Amino acid sequence: MSTFRVASRARLSLALTGAIGVTVLAGFALSGTSSSAATTRGARAADATSYCGTKPGVAATGTPINLGTIDTKQAGTDFSDISSMAAAYFACVNANGGINGHPIKYDVQYDQTQPAQIAAAAKALIQTDKVVGIVGVTDILECTIDQAYWKSLGIFEIDSGIAPECWSTPNSAAVNMGPRYSSDGAVQYALEQHATKIVFDQSNVPGTGYIAAGPAAIAGAAHVPITQLTENVPVTDASSVALKEVDDAGPNGAVILNFTPPDALVILQAAQKLGIVNRVKLWGCSTPCNTDFLAKSLGPAWNHKLFVNAELTDPDGATGAEFALYRGILTKYGSAVSGGIGSFSQMGFVEAKFAVKALETIKGAYTIKSVNAAFEGIKNYKSAMLCSPWTYGNLALHIPNNVDYTTTTDNGIMVVAQGCHKISSADPQIAKYRTVAAAHGL
Repeated sequence: MSTFRVASRARLSLALTGAIGVTVLAGFALSGTSSSAATTRGARAADATSYCGTKPGVAATGTPINLGTIDTKQAGTDFSDISSMAAAYFACVNANGGINGHPIKYDVQYDQTQPAQIAAAAKALIQTDKVVGIVGVTDILECTIDQAYWKSLGIFEIDSGIAPECWSTPNSAAVNMGPRYSSDGAVQYALEQHATKIVFDQSNVPGTGYIAAGPAAIAGAAHVPITQLTENVPVTDASSVALKEVDDAGPNGAVILNFTPPDALVILQAAQKLGIVNRVKLWGCSTPCNTDFLAKSLGPAWNHKLFVNAELTDPDGATGAEFALYRGILTKYGSAVSGGIGSFSQMGFVEAKFAVKALETIKGAYTIKSVNAAFEGIKNYKSAMLCSPWTYGNLALHIPNNVDYTTTTDNGIMVVAQGCHKISSADPQIAKYRTVAAAHGL
């Protein structure tokens, strides 16, 4: 088996170019940046990759450390960019010393929201591929299906959560806030801008009731009415969807979307084509919309009209060693990351970074026991991409990322509209976590 056994990916850029005639922003030649400047920037970023490992330029040749993940990849819902970026990070580490000379072998399993398929993938990772740690999971159902299996094995996965159990069980901790808490943040921002009604629309996939409960609690605490909608994905009649959202919201209301970028984009573009963008106070979106691909595709007509809850720091214009490394890895190793700069690739980067840092603390053999003790033992790990330090810990539930940003579109990129901001404890799950964390001195 090769160091990376990652299934072939249908590029998001190709799918969208055929479907809606847009061009995905590739590399780092952002709007207003000359090609020569972009080339220089990319070269400098690539140089930073020598610092992702402990021995710059020395390839790891020892016995591999097997890690794995399970991700949803299907029409309308594709999270493969996250594991692709984690794979890119691990490739960089392997090229620069590995983990004490050991390369990381990363096995990515994809599913189409089938419980039996997900359960089989977990067992294949453990029994066939002999993985010792689970990193980078981003899946609609994985935490629900596999949490009891992981608990029985003593596995503590580091993930990008979606399903409720990603936050409500002891054996999962996410670097993101997921669709519920990110939607909370988007609704919270709209309320702070004095929207008098919320229309919350999301993809019709498993877990919609759990996700909807968060925005309902946030709006309810503010005594603002909320209308809940769901759409089958891929969205086939975006014009009808956009019209209904705008009509339900009214002129002082806000439309909040919870979709992956392709479907959010077709809805927003339909609103623009129909000339109804300004018939509501504002448009909002959960984290998946925080990508330069979407901002570039929407163009300047949407400048400062779409406000996106960003679970991680917006990378545009961000400086410092960590962002140089992020861009460098994306340039040199991230050809499979179809969305480029954005929250999905950031999640994969941070998950891999934290996993590597934990692995470097292990003395002796890399086993399920030693690796997962290191993962669970993560305390106050810092990333320039997160608003606050990240802790796993021996807790009954984990929502370690509950402070974030709001970004907005600005001439083809996303820029910060609001700095680090706590998600409201009006969501009972956030309130519960903060009580548990406080009891453990976090």
